[in-house]
Amino acid sequence: MQFNSYRYEARHSGFTLIELMIVVAVVAILAAIALPNYSDYVTRGRLVEAAATLSGQRVKMEQFYQDARTYAGACVSGTVAPKPVDTQYFAYTCTPTPDATTYTIIATGLGSLAGFVFTIDQSNNRATTVTGAAASSGYTSSATCWVRKKPNQC
Repeated sequence: MQFNSYRYEARHSGFTLIELMIVVAVVAILAAIALPNYSDYVTRGRLVEAAATLSGQRVKMEQFYQDARTYAGACVSGTVAPKPVDTQYFAYTCTPTPDATTYTIIATGLGSLAGFVFTIDQSNNRATTVTGAAASSGYTSSATCWVRKKPNQC
């Protein structure tokens, strides 16, 4: 009888610690880049809500003025230009001036959009005021437009 000297070793399958550490490092780097970009993308998407609502309300205010020749009584429910309904991200204020020849509509950010204030008036003058955490995240105020992107892009 001849003794066969072949060895049969069982192969262990799996990952080494180094391979696992490399994967964790790559995922951490991707997350560090992707998460801030995604958060900014979500914020920009929510800012559009204020711009769309203010633009629509301005059209309604002009329709009201065409009928009444005044802004007095606008922004009241039951009229063609009721105050915009507050949403999860913005609270709206509509204020005709005492002489009823001008108005200002304001969208104030709530929650994650706190610090953003958008305005529009009867002359279609648009402005953005950015304060607090919104300003520290790279958004800036503008006296001539609604800021939608960083830095100060309208």
